[in-house]
Amino acid sequence: MALIVVCATILQCKNKTNDVETNVYNSEIIKGKVYTTSHKSELKLSLTSEIMFSKFKQPLETDIDIVVSPNKEFQEFVGIGAALTDAAAETFYKLSDKNQKLFLEAYFDTEKGIGYSLARTIIHSCDFSTESYTYVEEGDTDLKTFSIAHDRKYRIPFTKRAIQAAGGSLTMYASPWSPPAFMKTNNSMLKGGKLKKEFYQPWANYYSKFIKAYEKEGIPIWGLSIQNEPMAVQRWESCIYTAAEERDFLKYYLGPTLEKDGLGDKKIIIWDHNRDLLFQRASTILNDPEAAKYVWGTGFHWYEDWKDDTPMFKNVASVNEAYPDKKLIFTEGCNEGYDLERLANEDPKLAERYGKSMINDFNNGTAAWTDWNILLDETGGPNHVGNLCFAPVHGNTKTDELTFTNTFYYIGHFSKFIRPGAKRISSVSSSNSIISTAFKNENNTIAVIAMNTADQPLEYTITIDLKTAKLKLAAHSIQTIVLN
Repeated sequence: MALIVVCATILQCKNKTNDVETNVYNSEIIKGKVYTTSHKSELKLSLTSEIMFSKFKQPLETDIDIVVSPNKEFQEFVGIGAALTDAAAETFYKLSDKNQKLFLEAYFDTEKGIGYSLARTIIHSCDFSTESYTYVEEGDTDLKTFSIAHDRKYRIPFTKRAIQAAGGSLTMYASPWSPPAFMKTNNSMLKGGKLKKEFYQPWANYYSKFIKAYEKEGIPIWGLSIQNEPMAVQRWESCIYTAAEERDFLKYYLGPTLEKDGLGDKKIIIWDHNRDLLFQRASTILNDPEAAKYVWGTGFHWYEDWKDDTPMFKNVASVNEAYPDKKLIFTEGCNEGYDLERLANEDPKLAERYGKSMINDFNNGTAAWTDWNILLDETGGPNHVGNLCFAPVHGNTKTDELTFTNTFYYIGHFSKFIRPGAKRISSVSSSNSIISTAFKNENNTIAVIAMNTADQPLEYTITIDLKTAKLKLAAHSIQTIVLN
């Protein structure tokens, strides 16, 4: 299969972001390096050209021009990463030592890989576990039997390996899919149900115990979301909260409990569901000062496009406009319905869904972006309810082959060149044919990302400080232009 790569070809770009030999962006000479990934080609995050900006050229209406304004700064960038699920961990440990090392280097190394700096973990089981389980025995209201022993087999050692590969630090947040069955109105972890009122406090205590247990294992927890997809009745682990119920659980139980337990510095993320109801949920909680004081930001997914195939990016912008003092974080997205044929044929829609979302979400104020499973097996699992999906990397547990899909490289165009602490800057395209975003890193390098989803190559220009550079972007391609 063409997508299977060996160690030497995972990343053809070998230059550090700060290796660009340029002067500062407002000097007489502006130079840049261009990295490209193109479908059905050998270009995978490859250094394809070097450009030099020359005298400003007024774009015509027929031209495609991206205007970059480095002095117009917006949100601070937190990071890009993925979920370290049970499924990912189990698949990882079925690979050879050689491919385990290759996988970790590809994702987390900032020079040889794409430099992931963010990760999500699960609080007991989710659909991408091989079974449903909790950390307490059935009926243990006092949580006396609480134990994360289950996670010590795969997920904890996998997470530690990821942290080590990332240089010893990884911004990690946790999310639950369901409270234990005995705490819920339907007496099941699956198929929705609600948290019983009498278990609001025990469930709040559960988060605290989880954080302390993981940190005792050497895994710092930066933050947590209150509930994964709180308006979805799924056939797997799920639990329903109305906006008012989530607000009150946070306001009267979770927030005060974390503070009481010395965990008040943990970043609390509300909603953690699709963009469609994002504003309704955020406004209900953030308009209440006593609840809002505990909130770091609002999390969201991308699955609202089941309605009409149209992502609701505008809702992200609306929350950012209404609550500029709170953060936005993309907490989950994946391509559903694993299909080996689509993977083998390099269906461009798989990777381009990521590119469109990341560009639009960042331009609408998002500070951090999290993919779903970081690794899945050759079936799109394991998954205890058959909800099989795509991942950027698949590990064949029968043949010990790693498949790095175009999605992996598309994400890398952002994560490798935009580093934590960067600030988004203005980047406006004059055409819908090429969409773009741009960030300025703390070392003053600028990363401009441009994506072409058309079936034909397109020429475009970048204008910065009244200087212009001309570029070309192949059909179904993405580029990162690195400037100083």
